[in-house]
Amino acid sequence: MREHVAYVIKGYPRLSELFIASEIHRLERAGLRLRLFVIKSGDDGLRHPIVDRIHAAPEYLPQTASVSGTPLHRWLRTHLPLFLPALRRTLIRWPRGVVRAALAAFAQAVRARDGVWSAPRKVYAKEFLQAVALADRLRDSPEVRHLHAHFCHGAATVAWLAAMMSARTFSFTAHAKDLYTPSLNPAGLLPRKLAAARFAVTCTEANRTFLQQFAGNTPVFRVYHGLNAEFANLMKRELTSIDRRAPPHVLRVVAVGRHVRKKGFDVLVAACADLVGRGVALEASIIGEMDDQTDAMIRSRGLDRRVALHGPMSQNDLLRAYRTATAFCLPCRVSDDGDRDGIPNVLVEAMASGLPVVTTNVSGIPELVEHGVNGLLVAPGDVRGVADALLRIHRDAGLAARLAVGARSVVAERFDGDRLIGELFTLFRRVA
Repeated sequence: MREHVAYVIKGYPRLSELFIASEIHRLERAGLRLRLFVIKSGDDGLRHPIVDRIHAAPEYLPQTASVSGTPLHRWLRTHLPLFLPALRRTLIRWPRGVVRAALAAFAQAVRARDGVWSAPRKVYAKEFLQAVALADRLRDSPEVRHLHAHFCHGAATVAWLAAMMSARTFSFTAHAKDLYTPSLNPAGLLPRKLAAARFAVTCTEANRTFLQQFAGNTPVFRVYHGLNAEFANLMKRELTSIDRRAPPHVLRVVAVGRHVRKKGFDVLVAACADLVGRGVALEASIIGEMDDQTDAMIRSRGLDRRVALHGPMSQNDLLRAYRTATAFCLPCRVSDDGDRDGIPNVLVEAMASGLPVVTTNVSGIPELVEHGVNGLLVAPGDVRGVADALLRIHRDAGLAARLAVGARSVVAERFDGDRLIGELFTLFRRVA
């Protein structure tokens, strides 16, 4: 019997979480046997080809509506029948474990309530039932000895409770919003999960330092995502076209990401307005999704012919965008609620393609980007600084060439995903 690791994921497949699909594919290729348990269905429409190369089929837990805004008794009336058969079976198999997990979930719901006289937090009832469904799927699977969740809030809570029920070990990977937004792990929940975990993984040294404040005796490992497998394969096939760039008189800027405050797209739009005001011939593309607020900002500054929004793109189309640009720009910041990026994966992709980057010194980004060596760093929120950095790259061909060489070099030396997966594979082999 070969041991398996059960991956617990909130949604799969997701276009914005190519790094998870890439990790699963590489672990399978390295010889690890996986089962994929998914809490919610993934994105419809465009999906990455690498998903079809993953052998483990996703096993979806019963689909539930949000409990937010609905009285708990009404939510339970609708959803409890979906979970009752699994609850009966798990109670028979692991009575003490199920009771322990129920008490842990209830205690957390009480601790996390808004005030002394407030009702317990409803979300933990839902996550307890999802954990029951997960444990039930594992009743007759002794080969699965370890659970691993991606993101340290909801999926990790489900894995923690399911591991408690079924006498298994668990671990999780922490990323960005899940780690730094207190409301996602209220009332000491993150330290509680860390104390119970066999180990934790995170994708930057900055994150690891943050996690170690709460980790106690639980080891925390930094494993960079590295360049995703799909993009790496494209790069290997198309190296001959790596130096196609924008016309020399046009500053062509590309940015990629979701339209959330931490990405700093408002700063980028303001920097574009600054450059146009200086008479610079500029074309900018913000790729990832359409957004009314960003579109209104672009139009209010009269930039609708200079700055374009694009929806999701395949990795092939992204690579084409990188190779026809002058610079990549992602002016990240820390949001008011603490949310921030770790090392944005799109930065690694852009640098691997040889595109000079302008970004900020937030969180783990300086672990990838060294100012003046393989990119340019500015302070978060510095509109003029972003504009000046883009203009430097546009006007100084020698600087742009040096940054491009440095960018490719750091990705090849420190962010090779095929090599980095060995670190994660070793951790799982120890516990599985």
